Amino acid sequence: MTSPFLTDDAILASLGERLAHARLRRDLTQLELAAEAGVGKTTVERIEGGKSVTLANFVRVLRALDLVEELLRIVPEATLRPAELAQRSGRERRRASPKRRRPERPAPPTSFAWGDQQPAAPGSDR
Repeated sequence: MTSPFLTDDAILASLGERLAHARLRRDLTQLELAAEAGVGKTTVERIEGGKSVTLANFVRVLRALDLVEELLRIVPEATLRPAELAQRSGRERRRASPKRRRPERPAPPTSFAWGDQQPAAPGSDR
């Protein structure tokens, strides 16, 4: 299990290592994998080196390694609870709800006095 505290760079490096191992298990060179995926050898080198690439190229490499199903498991399909389904009456959600703004609170008074005291006069030491 990967820690949620890993940096983006650490996650990319870990993914790169895992894909390099997957490539080697299939006995493919970087050039062979690149040709099979339809990407450049530099793209495979970047992925395995933990560098950033486009999502489309990443998917092409995963497809060539027969790992697309693993990618699809990252974000499971959304399922609705029966109450939500009834409320929407079959309509699919298209956008997120707007953030609700909290009403602004009035500013606190600038001077405070207990019930038995008079408010301090401006410029006094009280």
